[in-house]
Amino acid sequence: MARRPHLVGLLLAVAACGRGEPRVAGTVTVFDDAGRAVALAAPARRIVSLAPSSTELLFAIGAGDRVVGRTTWCRYPAAALSVPVVGDGLNPNIEAIATHHPDLVVLYASALNETAARQLERIGIPTVILRQDLLEHVARDARLLGRLTAHESGGDSVARTVLEALEAPPPWLTSASRRRVVFVVWDNPPMVIGAGSFLDQLAELAGVHNAFHDLTSASATVSLETIAARDPDVVITIADSDDARLPAFASAREWQVVRAVRERRVLTLPGALFGRPSPRAAAAVAELRRRLQALR
Repeated sequence: MARRPHLVGLLLAVAACGRGEPRVAGTVTVFDDAGRAVALAAPARRIVSLAPSSTELLFAIGAGDRVVGRTTWCRYPAAALSVPVVGDGLNPNIEAIATHHPDLVVLYASALNETAARQLERIGIPTVILRQDLLEHVARDARLLGRLTAHESGGDSVARTVLEALEAPPPWLTSASRRRVVFVVWDNPPMVIGAGSFLDQLAELAGVHNAFHDLTSASATVSLETIAARDPDVVITIADSDDARLPAFASAREWQVVRAVRERRVLTLPGALFGRPSPRAAAAVAELRRRLQALR
């Protein structure tokens, strides 16, 4: 199973949603998800993207040819693989980034990256901090990146696609007939997904219920006994690759207290599609439904 923090949304809702974007003559100016005004003298032409979700968004809106640096985990779309790697994105290497002479660096919202943003701006490199935990964040950030790259139409198109997927009615099921799932994104100690994550949204859209939907955070550490007590019908994990084999913990003696594990109702989803919120939300919902039906 994946043991990479980029697979887990760990933050709260967008801080800057609903704020009007300023328009300053001669500049491109937006508010990012850290509440900062980000001003560029011209649309970004050389972009270093330090999150897989941002890299995918830039290609989706038509600005993929502007990306000159990416993280080790930015592997979608295939065209991104030809972009030089500047690190893993978790603790940005300022020198490695600077060698690519970017006029914009896209960072995932975290305390470490806010520090990195200040360091980059001290050497004259503009940054934008994006919070991408929920599908609505993807829609907002598509439009924001569209403005920063002069690809407004592409940003608007991606945003509409994501919002349409989010607003699509899930299969009609009674509460009694809906299967309950738990997303286990770390096994020791167990970490599960809560309502603050796009994975919770994908589950609801696929017609199943996240057994830890009552957790308002994106993720939380819980005891193995708590998972067993909630008795999910299916345990879901996310893998870095398309390898569908059961995760190692499914064979661990202590995990056999969870009925779904004991009965081998464990589903491994590919990180390429489920490891981040993306414009492919509708495809993720359809694939999740298909795999759950095959597991019956």
